[in-house]
Amino acid sequence: MVKAQLTSHSSYSVIPRTLIFLTSGDNILLLHGAPQKRLWANQYNGIGGQIEAGETPMQSALRELQEETGLTGIALDLRGIIHVTLPTSPGVILFVFVGEASSTSPLRASVEGVPIWIPKDNLATLPLVEDLPQLLPRILSPGPLLFGTYTFIGTELQMTFE
Repeated sequence: MVKAQLTSHSSYSVIPRTLIFLTSGDNILLLHGAPQKRLWANQYNGIGGQIEAGETPMQSALRELQEETGLTGIALDLRGIIHVTLPTSPGVILFVFVGEASSTSPLRASVEGVPIWIPKDNLATLPLVEDLPQLLPRILSPGPLLFGTYTFIGTELQMTFE
């Protein structure tokens, strides 16, 4: 049965990742990427990372939140699933979670960057990862589970949401 589920290496594949956004009142927790990061250096993004073998998306999100901020005991809700199609395989499947923190308690930095509570009104003034201006309003608004696709036309990111 297991062998029947395996596909050839020529099949399209994805890397599963988590992305977490916490709010506390009018603030949102973002990670200011470390200057040496390969992707999104010195840009603001959500917390998250790759799902490890044997983890569920929720387990991964809670682990990443603890590793990158020191926060534990936060209730998270799955809010979106986004398929990122890259020019070459593998792509990425993002499980996007949201949660509410009771306070903007002190956080700890990691090799990934520095977590910072940002007033939502200040987001437009920051160097955000390019999808966040469109993604955040959708993810932070109540509603059904969000599905999205990101594709690249040349170097330009194209986003669609259902």
